[in-house]
Amino acid sequence: MTRAVLALNAGSSSLKFALFAIEPGETAASPSHRIASGELEGIGIHPHFVAHDASGQVLVDEKWAPVAEGAGDAAHHGPMATLMEWVGKQLGSVDLMAVGHRVVHGGPEFIAPVRVTPDVLTRLAALTPFAPLHQPGSLAPIRALLAQHPDLPQVACFDTGFHHTMPPVAQAQALPRDYAARGVRRYGFHGLSYEYIASVLRARAPHLGQGRTIVAHIGSGGSLCALQAGRSIDTTMGFSVLDGLVMGTRCGHLDPGVILYMLKEEGLGAAEIENILYHRSGLLGVSGVSADMRDLHARAGISPEVTQALDLFVYRFAQQAGGMMAALQGLDGLVFTAGIGEHDAVIRAAICKRLEWAGIRLDARANAAHSEIISMPDSAVEVRVIPTDEETTIRRHVLMCLS
Repeated sequence: MTRAVLALNAGSSSLKFALFAIEPGETAASPSHRIASGELEGIGIHPHFVAHDASGQVLVDEKWAPVAEGAGDAAHHGPMATLMEWVGKQLGSVDLMAVGHRVVHGGPEFIAPVRVTPDVLTRLAALTPFAPLHQPGSLAPIRALLAQHPDLPQVACFDTGFHHTMPPVAQAQALPRDYAARGVRRYGFHGLSYEYIASVLRARAPHLGQGRTIVAHIGSGGSLCALQAGRSIDTTMGFSVLDGLVMGTRCGHLDPGVILYMLKEEGLGAAEIENILYHRSGLLGVSGVSADMRDLHARAGISPEVTQALDLFVYRFAQQAGGMMAALQGLDGLVFTAGIGEHDAVIRAAICKRLEWAGIRLDARANAAHSEIISMPDSAVEVRVIPTDEETTIRRHVLMCLS
């Protein structure tokens, strides 16, 4: 009998989902069969529920007035009930076998998908200090489903897990050793996305799947991952999602002395500094107008602050890509993915221009057309654009875990 898996990718106020049919005999390695996908956004503010079938046809597009449900976990109970009711109607007599969740942080302990139990949930909640703005959002839908459907299997899939293959030297922080014992080290994130891209490279481009490839997951958040034969050996995000590239509202790499300056000279508290680094920095902070790359392109050449923000984004990317090349001891391929990586030909061109020294030769027409291969045939480094699919990775993890 056909069954189904629901994959959830939760943020603090949004929830992306995908529903997959699981045929008899299907395994984690089998091709996926997506029934529907969509998003619940504005959770706790102005909820908006939209879903599409596999062909892109709109199945539901519904907005409703916010209900006073409280903050945190409580805000997810109503939206989760709405989603599960809709899923039930879509499936009819088909059994929902499990729900898989993207969980931002697995800490040093959780390096593989795991079925959620009350004990596992407690241990994941204990990792909140490592990802204070993201871990609660990851766990809220799990708690809501435990309350509403206590017998439904749930599987936690970790964004940090893919990077456990990094060598010890790439995981280390140059701090007193007792910090490492408390879990303070470089973890890396966007792992579900990188795992998906690695699987695509193995299937479509084995020379890159077995070679030295930098994958650039750049959207509102962004990072680079150095893949050696499909395994992560380094990445630009470290202990937190603040490190590495310039992002929409996050600062990226920052001298810790700046934080000491904010503390000692400006008298700012931890909450104020957290707000600056997570929500007021990056493209928004430098441009002064927007974190959205589309808005910035529209103002480029008019506002010097916007031009500086775009230049800094490209400069830091190229600078840190050089670090990934050093970790790989060379480079065979560069893959762009996620929102900016998949759709912004201008940024891709600017980045590849800065990396011409590495042997990259961009095909301008292919880049403008968002083709999969956007480098010239004689480019020393093959450049590709591959849409990511974290939900498919979650489906794979669920089937692996339950098998």
